[in-house]
Amino acid sequence: AVERYAKAGADGYILCDDWGLQDRLMISPDSWREIWKPRYARVCKAAHEAGLLTFLHSCGDITAILDDFIEIGLDVIQMDQQENMGVDLLGKRFGGRITFWCPVDIQATMVHGSLDEIRAYCRKLVNTLGRPKGGFIAKWYGDPAGAGHRQDAIDAMCDEFVKLSNQHGHNQEGNHGLH
Repeated sequence: AVERYAKAGADGYILCDDWGLQDRLMISPDSWREIWKPRYARVCKAAHEAGLLTFLHSCGDITAILDDFIEIGLDVIQMDQQENMGVDLLGKRFGGRITFWCPVDIQATMVHGSLDEIRAYCRKLVNTLGRPKGGFIAKWYGDPAGAGHRQDAIDAMCDEFVKLSNQHGHNQEGNHGLH
């Protein structure tokens, strides 16, 4: 499949596997490493050999295995929630080692936050996770109505991410800190 995507002109390969519950993995980290890590490593290796970036969507608290994903070469982690792990913890432990692709936390701030809190959360994501190595890609949630997101909250998030992107521009290496 990876070879076919590369031949078709794809730039990346995304896996969509939710491994986390609100406060931990669904299985023990040791079991995940024994059963699943070698399989993900094989996919990441094949994708990189084919010239593709690797992406993984995973909700829940996956901090116990995020180092493993980085070790096997995952390029981008797509997280719709971050508050259950802590943005500061994610930045401290993993920032600069992997690219984060995230909206404002879909279960907490996007549902319960004021417009100012949503804008501040956007800034926190960019400032905490965005690095010249690794980085941050802004996104919005694909089913905002289903998650209880108000239109004014979506607009505030999108406007703030665009504003931040325009402010950050290009760094010295010609790369964007915010994609």
